Amino acid sequence: MSPVTNGRYLFNEVPAGYPEPGKTTVYDASQTIDLDNAPLNGGFLVKVLVVSVDPYMRGKMRDAKIKSYSPPYLIGEPLYNYGVGVVVRSENPAVKPGDHLYGIFKFQHYVIENNSQQYRVIENKEGLPWSVYVGVCGMPGETADYAWKEFSKAKEGEVAFVTSASGPVGATVVQLAKAQGLKVIASAGSDDKVEFVKSLGADVAFNYKTTSTREVLEKEGPINVYWDNVGGETLEAALDNAARYARFIECGMISQYNTTEPYALRNLMKIVAFELQIHGFIVGSLRPKYESEFYATFPQRIASGEIKYKEDRVLGLENAGKAIADVQSGKNFGKSVVVVADE
Repeated sequence: MSPVTNGRYLFNEVPAGYPEPGKTTVYDASQTIDLDNAPLNGGFLVKVLVVSVDPYMRGKMRDAKIKSYSPPYLIGEPLYNYGVGVVVRSENPAVKPGDHLYGIFKFQHYVIENNSQQYRVIENKEGLPWSVYVGVCGMPGETADYAWKEFSKAKEGEVAFVTSASGPVGATVVQLAKAQGLKVIASAGSDDKVEFVKSLGADVAFNYKTTSTREVLEKEGPINVYWDNVGGETLEAALDNAARYARFIECGMISQYNTTEPYALRNLMKIVAFELQIHGFIVGSLRPKYESEFYATFPQRIASGEIKYKEDRVLGLENAGKAIADVQSGKNFGKSVVVVADE
């Protein structure tokens, strides 16, 4: 077989605000790969099928000198994130051709990897779409499940408030909370997203762009568990409407990712006065404790329809920039996935 194009999606420049396709990130089709003869050096060749686009990627689009919990993307190098690929050739006994792998992949059509321990071989006995394994059966589902178990201390009859509730993390949290008998207040950014959240069982769902979050919480609270995906003014409103000993699970703060002037909270003394528990976390820190149970149970719960999900699929690696921009601006509806190739 003659060499084939090995397209890549590259980090091109640090954005000042929202990332722009074709400027912040660019598609490059200059490289080729010989699928039959490319040296593996004891590794394995993978055809990338689908990659995930997640809010946290914006934090990696920074000056490499700035320190953070996650390494920065490098100018001129491919983006990378969770994905699923199929093994084409292998010189590693831990994986064989035809195996489907879940883990961190570069945003390119084909990759040669060496460390099989960085990947999970997906059996997919349930016959789920591979894209589900970068969504509710992957890191976003893990995020919801692990942190809810670890920090919510939820009791039947309590009140939970979930932000970004139509996204893959928020939507899963809504369902986990309802399964434990909580009253769930949920916010989303459009009327159709609100309807989706209602279909998941949320007791009170509202469009935060047209309805006052503070007024909803004053009426429906106080809240015992707050799942925060947005930060900013919403976090401030949650603090003002928290019950004594409420648990705040700080998963993300997307309202602050693309601004040069972060919102200054004015009521942090509420944490002291109401003895609130504030839990920030990174999913990887919780993974060793909960991963085995998650993969033993979650795929079946999704296949059975017990846990519902929604995807926002973008076709073609060259269109990854649109997916990234949509996630940061909230235009996506459901888990954002880029379908790189068919099986």
